[in-house]
Amino acid sequence: MRNIVHLSDLHFGACDATLLAPLLRRVRQLEPHLVVVSGDLTQRARAAQFREARQYLDQLPSPQIVVPGNHDIPLYNVFQRFFSPLDKYRRYINPDLEPAYIDDEIAVVGVNTARSLTFKRGRINEEQVQRVHAILDPIDERVTKIIVTHHPFDLPDSQSERDIVKRADMAMQMFADGGADILLAGHIHVTHTGDTSARYKIEGFAALVVQAGTAISTRHRGETNSFNFLCVESDAVRVDQYGWNPERQDYTVVNSETFDYTRDGWKEHSRS
Repeated sequence: MRNIVHLSDLHFGACDATLLAPLLRRVRQLEPHLVVVSGDLTQRARAAQFREARQYLDQLPSPQIVVPGNHDIPLYNVFQRFFSPLDKYRRYINPDLEPAYIDDEIAVVGVNTARSLTFKRGRINEEQVQRVHAILDPIDERVTKIIVTHHPFDLPDSQSERDIVKRADMAMQMFADGGADILLAGHIHVTHTGDTSARYKIEGFAALVVQAGTAISTRHRGETNSFNFLCVESDAVRVDQYGWNPERQDYTVVNSETFDYTRDGWKEHSRS
């Protein structure tokens, strides 16, 4: 079994500083095998914000898979936005925008969906999808294959479809062929778990979608600050949502769901 902490949308520059220490303490207590951060480390892609994010990441457990989000591209500096959009991210966070982590139980691949031209929206291209496929396809099917992006491939009904990454249909076909199991994302600051079978009609395939809220940002859009904790086995995944509890001054479990692997893909565990 592998345990993964899934953080997203930290937004240094617009975060609640009182949550930094409790989040760090809780994540360390969980002793994850891997920490995933699915984008928007900063609010306005300023050097000082990236330095804060880097300092915080250095205190979290390793290894880590971190990908950029749309807020990690400068908004108001037009030259930087279009000619060096992720230079500061590369300098302070990671020169690799699409890192990967693979062991004998999980294979986790990051994909950069942040783009200068789309502003808030994200995009994935064929070259990126082919790279993911080339990594995941040869890996034994008993290994759980996980893709990390900032922008989501699926959403709850309450959210606008405009938030779905562009060219998602193309990507999902290739992900299915490569045997992708779990899609981790952020962006909308809303927690959600489900499977892709309703939106993407791909025979015999349903990936598990795990959407993280914002862990520490003040921009929590009606939902408490939260993060996800995944307990991953080859045939089952439990997703615990940890939410900020002001009375306890701690992140505590507010919801837990289990999904089983079936011949048609990942499905929520049936309750008796």
